[in-house]
Amino acid sequence: MEFFLTKSAKTRTNFVKIILFSIYASLVLTSVAQLLPEEEVRVLETISSRLQNKYWNATQRSCRDGTGFNMTIWGNDVYSNVTCDCSFVNNTVCHVTHIQMKGFNLTGTLPAEFANLTYLKELDLTRNYINGSIPPSFGRLRLTILSLLGNRISGTIPDEVGRITTLEELILDDNLLEGNIPPNLGSLSNLRRLLLSANNFTGTIPEEFGNLKNLTDFRIDGSRLSGKVPNFIGNWTKLRRLDLQGTSMEGPIPSIISQLKNLEELRISDLSGPTTSFPNFQNLTAMERLILRNCSITGPISEDIGDMEQLKELDLSFNMLNGQIPNNLQRLLGIDFMFLSHNSLTGEVPGWILDSRYKMDVSYNNFTESRATGCQFSSVNLIASHSTSSSDSTIWCLKRDLPCPGKSQYYSFFINCGGRRITFGGNEYEENLSAEGSSYFEPHDRWAYSSTGLFMGDDNAQFVATNNSSLTMTGAEFYQTARLSPSSLKYFGLCLRRGSYRVRLHFAEIMYTNDSTFSSLGRRIFDVAIQGEVVLMDFDIVKEANGVRKGIYRDFNVHVNGSTLEIHLYWTGKGTTAIPDRGVYGPLISAIAVTPNFDPDTGGLSAGAIAGIVVSSCVVGIFIVAALWMKGYLGRKDVEDKELRALDLQTGHFTLRQIKSATNNFDHVNKIGEGGFGPVYKGVLSDGTIIAVKQLSSKSKQGNREFVNEIGMISALQHLNLVRLYGCCIESNQLLLVYEYLENNSLARALFGREEQRLNLNWSTRKKICLGIAKDFGLAKLDEEENTHISTRIAGTIGYMAPEYAMRGYLTDKADVYSFGVVALEIVSGKSNTNYRPKEEFVYLLDWAYVLQEQGNLLDLVDPILGSNYSEEEAMRMLNLALLCTNPSPSLRPSMSSVVRMLEGKIPVQAPKIMHRTPSEEIRFKAFEKLSQDSQTHVSTYSQDTEDSKEQKSISRGGPWIDSSISSLSKDETQDHSAASRLLPDLYDVNLD
Repeated sequence: MEFFLTKSAKTRTNFVKIILFSIYASLVLTSVAQLLPEEEVRVLETISSRLQNKYWNATQRSCRDGTGFNMTIWGNDVYSNVTCDCSFVNNTVCHVTHIQMKGFNLTGTLPAEFANLTYLKELDLTRNYINGSIPPSFGRLRLTILSLLGNRISGTIPDEVGRITTLEELILDDNLLEGNIPPNLGSLSNLRRLLLSANNFTGTIPEEFGNLKNLTDFRIDGSRLSGKVPNFIGNWTKLRRLDLQGTSMEGPIPSIISQLKNLEELRISDLSGPTTSFPNFQNLTAMERLILRNCSITGPISEDIGDMEQLKELDLSFNMLNGQIPNNLQRLLGIDFMFLSHNSLTGEVPGWILDSRYKMDVSYNNFTESRATGCQFSSVNLIASHSTSSSDSTIWCLKRDLPCPGKSQYYSFFINCGGRRITFGGNEYEENLSAEGSSYFEPHDRWAYSSTGLFMGDDNAQFVATNNSSLTMTGAEFYQTARLSPSSLKYFGLCLRRGSYRVRLHFAEIMYTNDSTFSSLGRRIFDVAIQGEVVLMDFDIVKEANGVRKGIYRDFNVHVNGSTLEIHLYWTGKGTTAIPDRGVYGPLISAIAVTPNFDPDTGGLSAGAIAGIVVSSCVVGIFIVAALWMKGYLGRKDVEDKELRALDLQTGHFTLRQIKSATNNFDHVNKIGEGGFGPVYKGVLSDGTIIAVKQLSSKSKQGNREFVNEIGMISALQHLNLVRLYGCCIESNQLLLVYEYLENNSLARALFGREEQRLNLNWSTRKKICLGIAKDFGLAKLDEEENTHISTRIAGTIGYMAPEYAMRGYLTDKADVYSFGVVALEIVSGKSNTNYRPKEEFVYLLDWAYVLQEQGNLLDLVDPILGSNYSEEEAMRMLNLALLCTNPSPSLRPSMSSVVRMLEGKIPVQAPKIMHRTPSEEIRFKAFEKLSQDSQTHVSTYSQDTEDSKEQKSISRGGPWIDSSISSLSKDETQDHSAASRLLPDLYDVNLD
C-alpha cells in the first residue's frame, strides 16, 4: 500500500512536470514563431517605398511585437494601423489582413503590389496624396473594405473591382475618377456602403445597381450624370442615407422612395427637367435630415413631413412650392434648421416660426402678412419674404423687390467680406465681420447681406475664414479674409441710382494649401449670378487663379433699373465636401467693389421742375411733328430698301441721334477698328453704358445683305463668348449695329504688334489661348439648322478664310476649323500668316509650314522668343494639328470637338498628309496673294481719309483683331498674361483663364 501510494505520488509528480514543460515549450515556441513570411515583408517594403512611407519599418517580427507598423499621431484623423492574423500553421505564421494609413499625406502611385497581400481584407488609405489609377490586380483580393477617399486617383473604375464579391464598403469620394460607372458593381451583393461623390463620372447610374439590396449608404454628389432618378432605389430597403446632390440628373423623385422606411438622410439637389409635385414621403418616420434643394418641386409642402418626428434639418429652398406652411410642421420638436427660402409660399408667416429659437429661413416668398417687426426676427431670416402687393406699412426689407425706403442716392459701395474696415485704391472697404450665417440677414446703409445653409458634417464650421498660413498672400489686404456660406450667400446694393455699374468681385482661396498634401486637393465649385443672371458657372477659384492664396477679380457691367443690386453666390452640389475636413465647401468671396459707369451728378432738378419740362417738351414736340407732317417731311420718304423693311428685327432699336451723341458724331478719335464692311466706333450712351458701333454702308447691296444676315444670325444665337448685340439703327441711309463694348488688348498685337504692344506669352499661356479658342470656335456649329446661306459675304480676313469659303462663299463648321488652324499656327510661331514672308518663294506663313513639314523641320516654326522653354512634344502636336485643320479638303479636316480633345491630349493627333507643292499650287498661291491685296483695296474704299485707310489696311492684314467683348471682364492679379485675351472673329471673346 505504501509502495502503491509512493508510486502514485511519483506518477502525479511526473505528470505535473510534463504539463509544466509543455506550457514552457509552448511559450518558447510562441516567442520564436508567429512571424511574417519573408515574401510578405518584401511586399510591404516595396509598398512603403512606392508610397514614400517613412512610418513603416516592417520586419518578420512586426506582427508579434506590434512595432514598426502602428502609431497614432493625431486622434482618429492621422494614424497607422496594421492588423495581422497569426493563427496559421499552428499559430506560428502571420499574414497582414488590415491596413489603415489615414491622413499621412503619402505620395506616389497606388501600388499594384497590394494585390500580393493575398490575405488582405481591409485597405484604407483615406486622405493622402496618392495618384494613379486603381490597379486591376485588386480584383484578386478578398477585400471587405476598400477606401481611397481624398486622394488623386484618376482613370476609370476597373471592371475587376466588380469581381471582389466579398466587398462590403467601397469608398472612393473626392478623387479624379471619370468615365462610366461599371455596371458589374451591381453584382456585389454584400455591398453596404458605396460612396462615389466628388468625382467626374458620366453616363447613368447602372440599372444593375438595383440588385444591391444590402446597401445602407449610397452617395454620388457632383458628377455629371444623365437620366432620371432611378426607380430601382426602391429596392434598397435597408438604405439609411442617399446623396444625389449636384448631378445633371432629371426629376421627378420617385414616390417609391416611400418604401425606404429605414432612411435617415436624404440629400437631393439641383435636378433638371420639368416641374413635379411633392413626392410621396409617407412612412419615412426615421428621417433626420431631408434636403430637396432646387429640385423643381411645385405645389404645397407635403404634410407627410410633419410625421417625421426625428427630423433635425429640413431644406426645401429654391423650389416652386406654394400654399401655406402646414401647421403640423410645428410638431417637429427636434428640428434645429428649417430652410424654406426662394419659393412662392403664401398666407401668414406662422407664429410658431417667429417664436422659434432655432434657425429658420423663409426669405424670398410671397407671404402677405406677419407680425414680424424686422427682417431678422430672432433667428428667423425674413428678407424679401412678402409679396410686392403687401401692405404699404410693410417694412421695406420684407418686400420681394427690396425697394428703397427713401431717396435712391448712392452710386457705389465697397465691402471687405469677412474682414475689418480697410482702405485700398483710395476707397474705404466696410467691414463684414459677423460670425452668423446659417439663417441671417444684416443691413447697412448702402448694402446688406443674407446667408443661408448649414455646413453638413461639421457643426463647428465658421462663416468667416482667415488666412492662417505662413505663406505670403498675393494681392491686396482684403484677400487675407473671406466670407463663406454652405448654400446661398447674397449681397445687396441698396438705394442705388439708376444706371450702368461695374461690379468687381474679388476671390482668393485661403482654406486649402499649395503643398503636396491632401489639404491641397479640395475643389470649391459654385455659381455667381448678378441681377438674376448667371455670370459665373462652375466657378473654381483655384483653377481661375492658377493656385491657392492668389487674389483674382472678375468685372461685370450691369444695369440697375430699380434701386437694388443683387449679387448671389450659391453652391450647386459640386466639388469636394470632405477636404481638408468635412464641411469645407460652398461659395467664398473676399471683397466687392461696385462703381458707376457714369459721372455721378449730386445736383438735380426737383420733381416738379422735371414734370414741367417734360409736359412743355411734349407740347412743343407735337407742334413740330405736325408742322413737318404738313410740309411733307415725314411719312413720305422711304430710305429703307425692301430687304431691310422685310426684316423682323428681334433686337433693341436706337435712333441716329443717340448714336451720334454717343460717338461724338463718329469722331475719328473714337474709331477703334475696321470690320469687313465698315469702321467700328466706341461710344457712351447717356446712361453711361459703353458701346461699340459697327457702321455699314447702306449704298451697297452687299452691305445691306451683310446687315440683314448679321442681325439675323446674332439675334438667333446665344453663347457665353459671343459679344452681346444691343440693337441696331436704320435711319438716314445709315446701317448701324450696336454691340456691348469691353476694352482690351488683341491677340494680333500681343503676338506680332509693335514692340511696345507685344506681350511675353510663355508656352503655357499659348496653350491656354489655343484651347480657349478651340472650345468656343465655330458659329456654324451653333446654328444647328445648317443654314449655310447665313454667311457675311466674305466678311473675313484673307489668309484666315478656308479656300472653299473664299472661292464659293460657302460657310460651314469646317471653314471655322481652317481658320482655327491658321490662328494656332500664328500662336505657336508668333508670326502673322499674312504679313510674314520668310523668303521670296513663300507667299505666307502656312506656305512655309508645308515646306518645313516636308523637310521634317516643323519645329523651326516655334517662336524663337520661347527659347528652350517649351515642350517639343506639345509643340509638334499643336503644329501637326494646325496643318491637319488647314487641309485644303474640308472633309479631311477634323471637327472642332475632336480638335479640343486632341489639344487636351485625350485622343492622338492624326498625322497630317505632307503637302507637296505643284506648279498649279504656285499659281494658286500667287492668285491668293493678289486676291488679298485686291480685298484690302476694296475694304479701304469705306475709309474716311488716307490715314484711316493705312490704319485699316494694317489691322486687316495683321490678322484677327477686335477691341470689344461681352460684359464680363477678367483680371488675374497674379498673372502677367491677362491682357492678351480677346481675338477672332468679330463676335468672339476668348479668355486666357
